[in-house]
Amino acid sequence: MATISSTTSLTAPALLMEDGTSGGAGAGAENVTQVIVHPLVLLHVMDHHTRRQEASGRVIGTLLGRRDGKTVEVTNCFAVPHAERGDEVAIGKDFNRQMLGLHLRANRKEQVVGWYASAALGDDAPPDLIADTSSLIHEFYAGESDEGDPIHLVVDTRLLQDAITVRAYRSSPVVVQGEALANMFHELRLTLENSEPETLALHQMVSDSSSQKKENQDKEEPLLVSMEKLYKILESASDYVDSVVEGKTS
Repeated sequence: MATISSTTSLTAPALLMEDGTSGGAGAGAENVTQVIVHPLVLLHVMDHHTRRQEASGRVIGTLLGRRDGKTVEVTNCFAVPHAERGDEVAIGKDFNRQMLGLHLRANRKEQVVGWYASAALGDDAPPDLIADTSSLIHEFYAGESDEGDPIHLVVDTRLLQDAITVRAYRSSPVVVQGEALANMFHELRLTLENSEPETLALHQMVSDSSSQKKENQDKEEPLLVSMEKLYKILESASDYVDSVVEGKTS
C-alpha cells in the first residue's frame, strides 16, 4: 500500500448548503455542481461495508462514470483496501490501478470521477460525514481522476429509517498567504437515476423480497396454530395439577 501522511493536522470540515449547491472559496465556472448516482453504486457500497473486517472503520473505493461539463454521472465503482492510523492513510495504489484496468476493458467510456466512503460504524450517534483524513484520500484521487477534480460520495450505512442517506461533495483548498492549509468540502446537488435494466432489476428484487416474506408468513401460520394448541394443553394440565394439590380433585 502507498502511505500518505501529513506533518500538519488537516481538518476537512463539510460545508453543507441547504439548497444543495456548492459554494465557498475556489468556486469556478467549470466546477462540478451536480452528481447523478446509479443504484448499483449504492448497493456495492453497502455490500462493501457489510463485508468489511470486524472492528475496522469506514471503507473506501473508486467511483467510475462520466463527466459532462458541470455534471458527474456515477455508474460503477469498486472497493479499494486502505488503513487509517492517526494522520496517516495507507491506500492500495497498485490494487486500484489493476482494478481500474480490468474495468476499462469492459467499459472504455468510464473514467475515474472520484471516491466513496461509508460514514458510520452502525452506532446511534450522528456520523462524521467528512473525516480529518478525507483530505489526504481526496488528494490521492485528484491525481487518479482525469479531470483532477474528483467528487466524494459519502454513504451513511446505518439504515436507521430503512433508507440510505447519500451526500456528494467537491473540495477546494483553503489557502492562507499562498499556503494550502486544508480542504473545504462543499455539498453538491445529488440525484438518483435508474437505467432501464437497473429499474427491472430493482423491481425484481422488491418482488422477490415480498414473495419471500409472504412464503415465510405462510410457513409460520401452521407453527403458530400448533404452538397455541400446545399452550392450551399445558395450561389445562397446569390447572388440573393445581386442583389436585388443593384437594379439589381426587
